[in-house]
Amino acid sequence: MQQFKPGTTVLQVIPDLNSGGAERTTLDVARAIVDAGGTALVVSQGGQMVAELEASGAEHIVLPVKSKNPVTLFRNADALKELITERKTDIIHARSRAPAWSALRAARLARIPFVTTYHGTYKQSNALKSLYNSVMARGDAVIANSRFIADLITARHPFAARKITVIPRGSDLKGLAPESVSALRQQALKDSWGVPAGKPIVLNMARLTAWKGQKVVIEAMASLRDMGHRDPVAILAGDAQGRDSYAAELKQMIAENELQDQVRLVGHCSDVPAALALADMSVVASVEPEAFGRAAVEAQAAGVPVIVSDHGAVPETVLAPPEVAEDERTGWRVVPDDAMALAVAINSVLAQEPGMLEAMKARALDHVHRNFSVERMCSRTLEVYAGLLDQAASG
Repeated sequence: MQQFKPGTTVLQVIPDLNSGGAERTTLDVARAIVDAGGTALVVSQGGQMVAELEASGAEHIVLPVKSKNPVTLFRNADALKELITERKTDIIHARSRAPAWSALRAARLARIPFVTTYHGTYKQSNALKSLYNSVMARGDAVIANSRFIADLITARHPFAARKITVIPRGSDLKGLAPESVSALRQQALKDSWGVPAGKPIVLNMARLTAWKGQKVVIEAMASLRDMGHRDPVAILAGDAQGRDSYAAELKQMIAENELQDQVRLVGHCSDVPAALALADMSVVASVEPEAFGRAAVEAQAAGVPVIVSDHGAVPETVLAPPEVAEDERTGWRVVPDDAMALAVAINSVLAQEPGMLEAMKARALDHVHRNFSVERMCSRTLEVYAGLLDQAASG
């Protein structure tokens, strides 16, 4: 196992630092670099998470790296090359395609290792799109955040197969534990949601975009009502991120189904642990495959029964038959984009005997602690950095 050396400087590049899994991972790794005695630099266009990044001891540099304009990409490459030289950077790590092209050119000019993390499934409908996506497989080391993504990279870009390391996304498991969340935090959030006491809460935490499946949740709640279940309240917690027309569609759908008392659109939630502490179950209703699926992991870490769409990396994060025996189940998996299947699963969770539910929660907690902690993710990422630098020194 290679050891990350104090004094190492790592530059991460990401389009912006607003909400998202890649953004959170960037902050977590930056903090780990600082804690290990290194220097953590992050280049982005900015965002709401910059203050948190800088509070960890990392440094943020603003460049227009969200742009896909070819001229801007070349200018960014030159700016990154200058930054690498000025700050004696040892490794550059790209986390998105547009800035990755600039980072690749800068790394080659500066002759330092180039790392990528393949964070998404990245639609690939033609040869041009394949070429654009291929930059994420051109790293000297390519990190896949699930085995599902590793297989996808190998199928699309066979040349990268030997460079792939699977490092699942990690979460702050201690912060998600129910005992870490005060009753005051829970009550403040519940009051803001306007949920009456005694109502079971079905939590769907995802940014408001069609592929995250909020419409499926609304349809499932309508089916539940038709089954006679009028008590559960679905909380759709997520930032529209400018998709106001989609948010309007959801509101219209809720009204047309007369579900105003059973479905709440509550906007961005900044206190995820408190939201999970309030939830009776968590639903991940994505209609397209998740590259990883952090929401499902965080629900299990918080002791919340989870229902997920059965595709993408889900078999890795949520264990269920037929891959495991019933007594090894850590959650429920349902056919994607099937509102009735989701409604039936919600009903199954509500009907579970307390003893069976507690046993499943314990298995889920053990599963995520063994595989998906932020400490494990960061230590393995720093090992990748150390390995590349050892290779460069010996080569």
